[in-house]
Amino acid sequence: MSVSGTDALTLSSTASTVLAAPSVTPAFALSATAATCRWGAIDPSAPPVLTIGSGDVIRVEAVSHHAGDAPDLMFDDGIERLWAEIPPSERGPGVHILTGPVAIEGAVAGGAIAVQIMAMTPRLRHGSNCAAHWGLLHDRFAKERITIYELDGASKSGPDDEFPALASPAFAYDFRGRPLYDAPGFVTRAADRVEEPFSRAVAVPVRPHFGVLGGAPAEPGVRSSIPPGTFGGNVDNWRWGPGAVVYFPVFHDGAGLFFGDPHFAQGDGEICGTAIEASANAIVRVVAVDDLSITAPVLETGSHWFTHGFGATLDEAMRMAAEQMLALLCDRAGLSLDDAYSLASVAMDLGVTQVVDGVVGCHASVAPSIFV
Repeated sequence: MSVSGTDALTLSSTASTVLAAPSVTPAFALSATAATCRWGAIDPSAPPVLTIGSGDVIRVEAVSHHAGDAPDLMFDDGIERLWAEIPPSERGPGVHILTGPVAIEGAVAGGAIAVQIMAMTPRLRHGSNCAAHWGLLHDRFAKERITIYELDGASKSGPDDEFPALASPAFAYDFRGRPLYDAPGFVTRAADRVEEPFSRAVAVPVRPHFGVLGGAPAEPGVRSSIPPGTFGGNVDNWRWGPGAVVYFPVFHDGAGLFFGDPHFAQGDGEICGTAIEASANAIVRVVAVDDLSITAPVLETGSHWFTHGFGATLDEAMRMAAEQMLALLCDRAGLSLDDAYSLASVAMDLGVTQVVDGVVGCHASVAPSIFV
């Protein structure tokens, strides 16, 4: 690839052309129901619940598996029906409610897809944060605790209104419904909570995003929704929200795209175990890409490219994220491997995405504006 002062670096010219189209009314609506969702399971052999064309826009519902932490605030009729129609015996081996899979015409094994997140809106006005037994510092606290957050203006706004800028803790309670928070979709009624106020007033910047997003993994067999991987899944990068484009490698024709684990906000690390877990609706455009060679998810924001790494340790995950970035710089910016290595050391930032999903995650970022 030759790079000159007038070249605009893009991850995919195919995707960039389609994604530049103005927003349109979604061609499809994908509701979250027992017929369109799998609870906790990623299965590459699962048949698609919807087939769309490359470039189509869809409205998709994503339901939080933590809605039972405050059902009086986080259930509506549709969510309550989903809980009833997917009984505990049909949940697992993971925990997330996944809407999909969606097949994309033109997405072929060996290629890629681009998922443009055009908008996200809250389904309800409350979300839950769980300081859980899988959290980084559980050994210090020796308990699990739920904190319920509400969006600013919660009493004034309804479903599908745009996200406000801030969320605030409404109350918290120690989880005592089970010895451990280990039953997907456990419900804690208001009468079973001993609610306590937060220590002081805080206002958390809202950063809506998908915690889980990805395509069918290459390996056969049903797998838990919890560990992320090269297919995407439970990556928990808070930047996977409105304005972002996430690219995924395609391992099976059609891609098998699924959505889940919507969040109101999260910090890098997600150290206590979860983000602000809350149901949301999204408008997305999906494009089949044939001019990008990737082996793990790549994120494009308005200012940066991000690669991702996964591993049993942070060292493993960070090395993978860095090597993914070197490959991307060589492929898309035309650098030699030596030059990419040097540039990464002076212009690339490495960060910890999450440390609580069994397989830990890191990300690397570079601003393509450095190429002049």
